Amino acid sequence: MHHAHHAYNGMAATELRGVVWQKSRHSNSQGACVEFAKLPGGNVAVRNSRHPDGPALVYTPAEIEAMLLGIKDGEFDHLV
Repeated sequence: MHHAHHAYNGMAATELRGVVWQKSRHSNSQGACVEFAKLPGGNVAVRNSRHPDGPALVYTPAEIEAMLLGIKDGEFDHLV
């Protein structure tokens, strides 16, 4: 497995070779969903499944935790 030497925001998701992308089981069957991948070192990459080669955004574990806690608390329910 070859991993990108340095993951950065906006990088092509294809540069993140060897990572496992995961989407929610609630995602649209046509593939319109947000996908996450844990990177070596602990950061998490996010991409749009409609553009799997497109840019990836990279977040720290603390940023992902804050987002997930907010989602669980319903803070973003107004978006859907």
